[in-house]
Amino acid sequence: MLAAGGLALGCAAAPYRPASGDTVVETVVRRTGTPEVRQLQARLAAAPGDLDAALLLARRYIALGRSETDPRYFGYAQAALAPWWQRVDAPPRVRLLRAILLQNGHQFDAALTDLRAVTASEPANGEAWLTQAIVQSVQGDHAGATASCARVTTLADQLAGFACLAAASVNTDRAAASERLLAATLDRAGGAPSELRVWALTLLAEMAARRGAAGIAEQRYRAALALAPRDSYLLGAYADFLLDTRRPAEVLALLRDQQRIDALLLRYALALRAQGSNRAALAAAVTELQARFDAAAQRGDRVHLREQARFTLHLRGDPAAALVLARQNWAVQKELADLRILLEAAQRAGDQSTLRAARGWMQRNGTQDVMLASLTRGGT
Repeated sequence: MLAAGGLALGCAAAPYRPASGDTVVETVVRRTGTPEVRQLQARLAAAPGDLDAALLLARRYIALGRSETDPRYFGYAQAALAPWWQRVDAPPRVRLLRAILLQNGHQFDAALTDLRAVTASEPANGEAWLTQAIVQSVQGDHAGATASCARVTTLADQLAGFACLAAASVNTDRAAASERLLAATLDRAGGAPSELRVWALTLLAEMAARRGAAGIAEQRYRAALALAPRDSYLLGAYADFLLDTRRPAEVLALLRDQQRIDALLLRYALALRAQGSNRAALAAAVTELQARFDAAAQRGDRVHLREQARFTLHLRGDPAAALVLARQNWAVQKELADLRILLEAAQRAGDQSTLRAARGWMQRNGTQDVMLASLTRGGT
């Protein structure tokens, strides 16, 4: 455990404010992407109203943001769509990409508004149904997600359909059957796109870990990482698995060059805490995280509430404040990781009411997870 008294965790450095607008705060390497991206940039600069160019460029930026784990590209994608971004009557193709970007920013209700409009006007749009299912899953709407996935199974690749159904069922008593079906489908899908295989492998790894099959989870995580070594979600999920299996040194090696991403820096700090051998590095990581959360709060950014709750509980040692953040996060999204930090904070804060409510939610949904089960024991 972290010796909080020796690190002054509550005392983050004050935000740096440049003396003038001419002060250079940081020099960022310009990433222009592929030749195709540069051509699209030039085309859109010459004709800002070129919808086809804007859509192509936005999609390329979204792909780069995912592959490079660089959130700035999502901002570039929004900028490419600027002429249509605020339009209620934006074309369906714009509304779909806008929904993807809104989802990335955890603006789930706004994303669903766009997605429902797209699926109503283009009922054969498999990408829109899949994106809608993902948002519904995050919000805990398992019935809605399953219904959307049913449409995906008729419109998209079989692996995509079954991965969608697995994602919709992870909080329910259908998880075991969905894992078996997805695993069998993946074994038969030798020619599936790499991105889809990574998603399926990551889902399967998480599902195996949740039922306590650590060896199988390890194999699946490693297979996914071989295909996508820089995928930020995958890195975070595998890091959490390593932390749960008491392997912090491997987390430090995994994330040594990935600390630009807030969620990954958090896991790096948690690994330093678990290892307990480099107090200076841990103190620096905690100070950096606090500064990032403070900056996000100043911007009104509430995307990382789950990470902030974990930070506040495990690195600042403040269960009451962590529980406030975890509750705020739970009101927005209801994945198993959200439930876990809610339970951890409630248990540490001695909040039996929240523990009972969380246990009731798990019982109603048939949620099965070995770590969550251990956290709910003792709630009265």
